Amino acid sequence: MLKVAIVGCGKIADAHASVIQRVEGCEIVGVCDREPLMAKQLQERFPIRKCFGEVGELLSEARPDVVHITTPPASHFEIAKVCLERGCHVYVEKPFTLDADQAQRLVELAEKKGAKLTAGHNNQFSHVARRMRALVESGYLGETPVHMESYYGYDLGDPSYARALLGDQQHWVRRLPGKLLHNIISHGIARIAEFLTCDHQHVIAHGYASPFLNGIGETDIVDELRVMICEEGRTTAYFTFSSQMRPSVHDFRIFGSKNGLLLDQDHEILLRLRGAKFKSYAEYFIPPLLFARQHVGNLLGNARLFLARDFHMDSGMKYLVESFYCSIRDGAPVPIPYRQILLTARIMDAIFDQLRHQLPNRLVAGRSRADLAFQAQPLASKMIEPSSTGVESQSGTMRART
Repeated sequence: MLKVAIVGCGKIADAHASVIQRVEGCEIVGVCDREPLMAKQLQERFPIRKCFGEVGELLSEARPDVVHITTPPASHFEIAKVCLERGCHVYVEKPFTLDADQAQRLVELAEKKGAKLTAGHNNQFSHVARRMRALVESGYLGETPVHMESYYGYDLGDPSYARALLGDQQHWVRRLPGKLLHNIISHGIARIAEFLTCDHQHVIAHGYASPFLNGIGETDIVDELRVMICEEGRTTAYFTFSSQMRPSVHDFRIFGSKNGLLLDQDHEILLRLRGAKFKSYAEYFIPPLLFARQHVGNLLGNARLFLARDFHMDSGMKYLVESFYCSIRDGAPVPIPYRQILLTARIMDAIFDQLRHQLPNRLVAGRSRADLAFQAQPLASKMIEPSSTGVESQSGTMRART
C-alpha cells in the first residue's frame, strides 16, 4: 500500500485527492498547508488520516512514500527538494519549477536518491492524447515529425481564477517570472516537447497585452503569446496562447512526411489528416465523407467511455497518477521522461527571457530595472543548449502504464 501525502490544500488539491482515492493500492496519510484551516477542510472532505502545518512534520509523522506538491509554483523547488532528500517520490504540479536550473537540480537529486519525479502535465494522458500517441508511435505520420502547432486558449472572464488574478495586485501569479503565462503555458509547450528529437532548438517569442487588458488599465499581465520553435534542419513548431481568440481552443496538430493528426482536447476528438490526395473532383467529395465518418467514430468512442464510467474530466490526471505509482511499485520507467520535463522548462526560460527584453515594464518579476536596461531585438531567437549533466538519458516517447 503506497502512502501518499499532499502539500498545498488549495483548489487543485481537491482534484488530486479525488483522483488518488480512486486509485487502487494507495491511501492519503496526510495533507499539509501553512494555513491550518485549508488543511483541515481538505481532511474533512476526503478520507485522510491527519493534517499538518509544516512539511517537516508531515514527513516525520506520516512518513509518505509519495508526495504531491500542489502549492504555488514559487515553492515547488524547495518543497520537492526536502521531500526527495527524505527519500520520497514526488509529483509536482505544473509548472514544474520556476526555471530550468531548478528542474535540472531536482532531476539530479531524484536520481542520486533513487526516487522518482513527475510533472503535472495531465492533458498528455487524456483518452484522446493517448490515442494520438499510439498512432504516432505506429508510424502513421511517417518518420520524424515535420511540423507541429499547439494552441492554448484562456478565458480572462473565468470567475474561479482569472478575475481573482486581475482584481488582486498581490496575487502570487504576479510574482512568477512569466506571470500569467508562467502558470498556464506548460501544458501547451509540453505537447511540443514530447515530439522534439534534437538537443538544440531555436526559440522566437513575441508577446503583448491584449486591447482588453490595456482597456482596463492592467499594467502587469501579458495575455497574448506567439512562439516559433525550430530544430536545426528538422522539426518546426508554433505555439499560440491567447485570451481573446474565439473559439478558445486547446488543439494540437502534428504533421509528418506521410500524414497528419489533429487533436481537439476540449471535445476529445482526434482526426487523421490524410496526406495523399484523391484524383480530380473526388478530392471535393470523398474527404468530407471520411471526416464525417471520423467524427461519428469519435462520438461513439466517447459514448462508450461515458457508459463505462471512464470519461471523467480528470481522466488524464488519473492515468498519469496510476502510471507514476506503477513506475514506483514495479520499477517501470516514469510516465514522462525527464528529458521532456527539462526541455519544457528550457523552452519556457527562453520565452520569458525574450519577453523580459521586449516588455520590461510587464515582466520584471523580481529582477532589477538595471538588469533590463538594454532592449533586445523584438524577434531575436534564443538558442537552447542541451544539459551537460547526463540526466537526460530517459529520452523517448511517453511511457504508458501496463
